Amino acid sequence: MLASVAWGYVLWSLLPVLVTVQFSFNAGRSRSVWQGFSLRWYVSDPTASVLHDASLRLALTNSLRLALLTTLVTTPIGIALALGLARWKGRGSGLANGLMLLPLATPEIIMGSALYLVFANLYGFIPLGPTAQLLGHVTFSVAYVLVIARGRLASIGPHLEAAARDLGATPLQALRTVLLPQLTPAVIGSALVVFAASMDDFVISDFLSSDASSTTVPIKLYSAVRASPTPALNALAVLLLGASSLALLLAWLILRRRQDGASLRALTLP
Repeated sequence: MLASVAWGYVLWSLLPVLVTVQFSFNAGRSRSVWQGFSLRWYVSDPTASVLHDASLRLALTNSLRLALLTTLVTTPIGIALALGLARWKGRGSGLANGLMLLPLATPEIIMGSALYLVFANLYGFIPLGPTAQLLGHVTFSVAYVLVIARGRLASIGPHLEAAARDLGATPLQALRTVLLPQLTPAVIGSALVVFAASMDDFVISDFLSSDASSTTVPIKLYSAVRASPTPALNALAVLLLGASSLALLLAWLILRRRQDGASLRALTLP
């Protein structure tokens, strides 16, 4: 019974996504009546396809650029914070750990409005648009890297680094040659999660957007669906879904492979 309920919920949740994917390949303009299979709304239509519609291409380019920059900035910051918080055992360390996880517990609408007020009233020298969107995405994405890296650090423990120090390595050498290679799966996994989260974000991107030049795919989908949408929006949504799903799948495979390898080594140790 429980398995039936679980699978029923999964199918119910995936049904709208599958319908969206299906009609992105529709040969006609209808988003409710199937008129045959076609790649018209991806590449074939000379004006309305994702390939030929400048506004759709701009939204996709903005999303990819924003997600990539967010990943490149957030990942080293999050790893450095995870290392610092893992070593901080004094007064205030518990409060600092809790505050770093606050973005995960804060409703996104509150985070978005707060960031907008900060940039509009406090940091007026930072204009709304791509720069503000990047800083906003970095603000809420650091917590993802921190959680994944802290979990990996907890599984590694301090013993390998301490052994390297006992053998004459400096703190920097122990970090570079012993700890960071062990952290590699967490680094890659957290980077892919950040990329997927940034690609899918709507609320913060919309609050910090300035005009059409900073429109991302989620913003474009929301604004265009209220007019007279064509299946090109479905195609754009499928491309966004594919990029995010691929990033999450790679993150899961990397973390899963590392965990399986660690379990195998544990079983083979004398």
